[in-house]
Amino acid sequence: MIKSLDYKRCSDVLTNNYIGYLSYISNNRPYSIPITFFYNEKEKYIICYSGNGHKIDAMRRQPSVSLAVADIYANNQWQSVLAHGQYNEIDGGTAKLYLHEFSLGIKDIILKKEHKDLDYISEFSSKIYNQETPIVFLIKIEDMTGKMRA
Repeated sequence: MIKSLDYKRCSDVLTNNYIGYLSYISNNRPYSIPITFFYNEKEKYIICYSGNGHKIDAMRRQPSVSLAVADIYANNQWQSVLAHGQYNEIDGGTAKLYLHEFSLGIKDIILKKEHKDLDYISEFSSKIYNQETPIVFLIKIEDMTGKMRA
């Protein structure tokens, strides 16, 4: 039987994961891409970062986005969350603080879930810094919905 998740369960799914699917609109078409994220449960925002490119350009033009996250244990045992919010680009020293929070948060999740202790951000995120400074952004959550099947 499929059931709705309450806000607390939705929040728990986001808190205990670090990979999701970011959805955004570009040229009137939807895009959904995998992304590494960290959810700050207390402040209700999601931290991400990226290099310049298609998704950043698109989100600057159309800041309404969503993030889908799922825990799939079996065909008939799963839970998923869809968080809706607004893209908010962060710069300067504040961006470095959020990137630090992102790094520490994800390292903690990986240690708890996968029992791995990581040293560098490049070990858990696909974007490795070249010469370019990453673009740090927040998604301030406006609402969340979730479903589960058990």
